[in-house]
Amino acid sequence: MQERRISIRGIDPLQMLGSHDEHLRLVEQAFPVKLVVRGDEILFSGEADALDKVERFWMEVLFLLNKNGRLDAPDVRAAIALVRNDASEIPPASAGTPAEFLLFSKKGVIRPKTAGQERYCRAVQSNEIVFAIGPAGTGKTYLAVAMALAKMREKEVSRIILTRPAIEAGESLGFLPGDLMEKVDPYLRPLTDALFDMLPASELQKFLERKTVEIVPLAYMRGRTLNDAFVILDEAQNTTSLQMKMFLTRLGLQSRAIVTGDVTQIDLPERLQSGLIQIQDVLKNIEGIAFVYFDKQDVVRHRLVKDILQAYETFNGNPAGGGPAS
Repeated sequence: MQERRISIRGIDPLQMLGSHDEHLRLVEQAFPVKLVVRGDEILFSGEADALDKVERFWMEVLFLLNKNGRLDAPDVRAAIALVRNDASEIPPASAGTPAEFLLFSKKGVIRPKTAGQERYCRAVQSNEIVFAIGPAGTGKTYLAVAMALAKMREKEVSRIILTRPAIEAGESLGFLPGDLMEKVDPYLRPLTDALFDMLPASELQKFLERKTVEIVPLAYMRGRTLNDAFVILDEAQNTTSLQMKMFLTRLGLQSRAIVTGDVTQIDLPERLQSGLIQIQDVLKNIEGIAFVYFDKQDVVRHRLVKDILQAYETFNGNPAGGGPAS
């Protein structure tokens, strides 16, 4: 057994420790250590490996507290999850690698919460086109929208364009009420929800009215050249090969793109190959293009979602996240 300590001098103990020491209890539940507060120090004892992880955890939360001016239980849980992934090759938030992608939204700071999300943010930082492939709930779309807003606020792009293929899943669009945009609104709703989650309604409304932010069906992209834009193609597993080519060739000067999808949830007719599956072979090993793969360890939704994905993996006998096409 070893003992180490960190100083919390000058830090609001309620923020650092949580109400009724809630944050300390979360740490003790996550790691085999014993924590004791003595004055302006936290003493923690345990085996060396556990102490190393707890030290890294405290560096993460100190960084977040200094950056945001507050620390809540979700921040603590996110820091614990990041450390428990034990991805030593991925620098912590305090190292600053993904810092430019931090977005201060109306609900607080948005930052990567898993090792896969860290890789995702680093890939977007160093590539013009990034393909994010993996199961539902891994934050592919949500983080893409956050990174796009951050880039626009930093004036690296002047507009954001969000698009999805409007693929029917058991119900014909022609039978739904309303005009075309009203018909496709349900398909675009996840993108709209992400924006509403991050921006005040009045700010988002101005962006939409000025076309600073566009949310359009993929079919509306044909014939356009998108300059100085951050473009996101969501649900890309439901694009055909021709649609994928059409989308990628829309990019103009000073633009970048994120393409997200889950190759286990393809709604295309059986005779059509998914453009997202094919593109993994077409564009491999091209500088400036990156593929990031998520798995169930990156799921940040309800805890049962991971168990559901594992059950489907076992039932189908193949991984949920997918990989390079064969």
